[in-house]
Formats: sequence, C-alpha cells, structure tokens
Amino acid sequence: MNKMNTLRNKTVTLLLAGLLSVSLGSAAVPAQAAASAPACGSGDHGLLQQLQAKQAADAGGLMFNDISFLSGDTGRAAGNGFMVGTSDGGCQFQTIYEGQWNFRQISFPDNVHGWALASVQDGSASYLIATSDGGTTWKRLGQQAVTFERIEFQDSKHGFGYNRSSTYYTADGGASWSRISTPANTRGAEFTDRKRGWAVVVAPGEGYRVMKTVNGGQSWSLAFKAKYAYPEYGRVYAEGAQVYALLYGGTGMSQTSYSLYASADSGAHFKRVIAESTAGGGAAPGSGQAQHTSGPASGKPGNMQLVDGSTAFLVGYSPAGEQVAVGRTFNGGKDWTNLPAIDAYEGIISFVDKQKGWLAARGPEGSTLYATADGGASWKAKLTFKDTE
Repeated sequence: MNKMNTLRNKTVTLLLAGLLSVSLGSAAVPAQAAASAPACGSGDHGLLQQLQAKQAADAGGLMFNDISFLSGDTGRAAGNGFMVGTSDGGCQFQTIYEGQWNFRQISFPDNVHGWALASVQDGSASYLIATSDGGTTWKRLGQQAVTFERIEFQDSKHGFGYNRSSTYYTADGGASWSRISTPANTRGAEFTDRKRGWAVVVAPGEGYRVMKTVNGGQSWSLAFKAKYAYPEYGRVYAEGAQVYALLYGGTGMSQTSYSLYASADSGAHFKRVIAESTAGGGAAPGSGQAQHTSGPASGKPGNMQLVDGSTAFLVGYSPAGEQVAVGRTFNGGKDWTNLPAIDAYEGIISFVDKQKGWLAARGPEGSTLYATADGGASWKAKLTFKDTE
C-alpha cells in the first residue's frame, strides 16, 4: 500500500509539472505539445481547445469558479467542466481534468487528495465528489445531492460541510457525516477543529450575535452583538487567535452593505474594521466607529484568507464599477489597507502567505487567473480564457 501511495504521489507531481501526458477528453497530448504553450504568458496556453469551443457556443466561454493553491508555485483552478494546474508559479499550466463535472467549490489540503462540490453539466443539484490522484479522476460520494454550500477539508480524512443553518463533520474522507449542534437561527458557522467553532446567529428585529463553542457544539457562549434591523447572513473566518466576523447588510442596485469585525485574541475582544453602508443596501450592521467606511473596491465582500498568524486578506468587487481589489492587515486587524483595484466584475482569492497569492476574476476580457508577489498590491495575469460573447 505504501508503494502504491508513493507511486500515486509521484504521478500527480509529474502531471502537474507537465512531464506526463495531459488528458484532454479521450485524446492524449504528449508533454512536448503542452510545453509548446507560451511560457509565463496570459493567454489560454493552448488548453482545453475543444471545450472552449463548446462553451463558447453554450455559455460564452470557460469560467473559473474556484481556486486552491498550496504554495506560490503549486495550485489548481476549476470551473465549468475543467480543472487546470500549475507547479511553476503559472509559467505553464496543464489540464488536470476535463469532463462532466462543473466545479462550484474545491478543497485540496494536499497535492493528492481533494474534494469538490460540483454539478453534472448544467444541472442545479450539487454533489460531493472526491479525488485521490490530484484531480484527474473523481468519484461521487453517495448517490444523492448534498445540501452543503461550502466544504473545507483539513487533511485526507477530516473535514467540514456547511450550509447556512447547519454544520457537518467527517472523519473518513467524506464517506459519512455527523451533524454538529449549532444555535437556533444560525446563519453561518466556521469550525477550526472538531471542538472549536463559531456561529453567526440572527435575532430578527435586533441584529447579529456571534457565538463561540470550545466543546464541539455542546454549549455556546456569546462573543458580541451587532445591532441590525434585518439580519440575514454572516461568515466567520478563524485561524489560531485570529477571528473575523463578516456581517451582511442589505443588497440593492448591485451594492451590498456589510461590516467586518476583527479579533486578535481568540474572540475576547472585537474591533470594527470596515462598516460599508451603500445607497442600495442601506446601513452597515452594527454601530460605533470603524477604521474604514468602505472596503476593497468599495464593493461587495468576497472570500477571506487568514495566513501567517496575524495576516488576513479580503477580496471585494463592484460589478457596476468593474473593479476587484484586496484589502489586508498584517497585525490582526489593528491596521487595515484597501489596495488598488483591477478591472473585473467579481473575484475569489487564495493566499498562501503574506506576500504570495492568487486571484481568479471575471472581467471584460473573460475569466483570468492572476498572481501577486507583493501581498495584493499588484497583480500579473497568468492565464486567461477569453469571453466570446
């Protein structure tokens, strides 16, 4: 078994390095052909030509839906019927998968094991699928669709599945799941391990309550409250002593109001970092002074990444303004900086340390994968699938 695992790991590494044949549907393209793609360019690198042509006719082109990077050099990006990868910082990309699965979200805790929420082609049902060869082949875990809106695996066995009201845990790679008890009216939870977790609870007419558990959901304690007339949904991001609560306000005219609260002491004290009120979304949840009255790109909040103990990044995007940008802190939220924007409609980030990160964005030219080496201050396009509409 150890020999088989070693062989599998080597195979995946070679695949991502472009030293093995790249699978393109039923045809196999030699590594030499893949290597002929422009090095470090921002075009499509000659990838997925047949799929691009099909998607151009059906849906306007290929689009990145999620990204997962393990380092500044190695990672994956997936979308409507495909997954691509790089092992050299984006100088070259290889096709890892092409087929029926439209990836909505991916989670790779290492370079071999991965999970995804995906639909079959244009279907609306979401299934949990898994790979043990880096993403080349996928197996459906169970025959029924899942209610998960988000998954997060910590290693090859342990992971969490979330929807807005419920949290589930697996210790066998997703083969079986147990439900973790969360407070009534939970509208967003996050667990850092099986014992420690957070929940955003809505109290209609009153506001948000951010709750904490240290015993796996057996009991919950109040961390803080934020007044808001119409609470709907929130997210908590946590790593070590870093904790961030992202509380959503209203949405209208392509605008979303929100507040971002930060704690550098495991939730003992929270500080309001961003309070973005908008004409379309109304007032930001909570009260009191905030460091900033607008977030990155002065737009909707996207996903957040916590790294290096005290560093955090939040992506923001303004569809109407065609702007995507990242905000960051290097000291647990004490000081926050909104960085310059790029031209795009929306984006998702994957940072691996305080300087190196990746951004998948949809913009006027199509769907583009960018890299940064200066913590989001500037971005370089690495791979673009052009929009044909």
